[in-house]
Amino acid sequence: MPTDLHAFLRSRRSIRRFRPDPVPVPVIERLITTASHAPSAHNLQPWRFAVINDPVHRANLGEALTQKMKNDMRLAGAPAPEIESRVDRSLNRLKQAPLIILLCQEASAVKSQASEERLMAVQSVAAAGNQLLLAAHAEGLAGTWICWPLFAQQETVAALDLPATWIPQAMYFIGYALEAPPERKRLSLKDLLLVR
Repeated sequence: MPTDLHAFLRSRRSIRRFRPDPVPVPVIERLITTASHAPSAHNLQPWRFAVINDPVHRANLGEALTQKMKNDMRLAGAPAPEIESRVDRSLNRLKQAPLIILLCQEASAVKSQASEERLMAVQSVAAAGNQLLLAAHAEGLAGTWICWPLFAQQETVAALDLPATWIPQAMYFIGYALEAPPERKRLSLKDLLLVR
């Protein structure tokens, strides 16, 4: 029934703490297949997915992301203890996530240099990311969207030895939930909707 689907969609939560159980490969393949059925501008399907399982690649990614984070926080004048605390927390999250999926935009999918066309590709990739989270929810998994790679795109490409045309957009931590956070307050419909 439609009401059941709406309830399911509204029940998804961003989860940051997971059980250590690995996510089986067939489940990962289903997640990515479902994510790849998202709508895209001109049907370009500009999304690419990198599953980060190897401990060496995870360590390389953590080093690249946190080194850039440290530099940015120092430039912003953050105190050293705050920087170290955030770096430690970030590295722990990377280590503890059972499944990390990096979502990238394939630069060569967009032939035009028009800024609108580039933005449509970013929006298309974002649609695939949302579909990925909903697919995880459908599998009884939980996940959260992480924007760290946006701040260190070149570093992420180098750390993971990605194709040069893959532009990191987002990262997803996915696994079996270890927490059940309460529903967060949402803006009311009257604050969101304008009918003309």
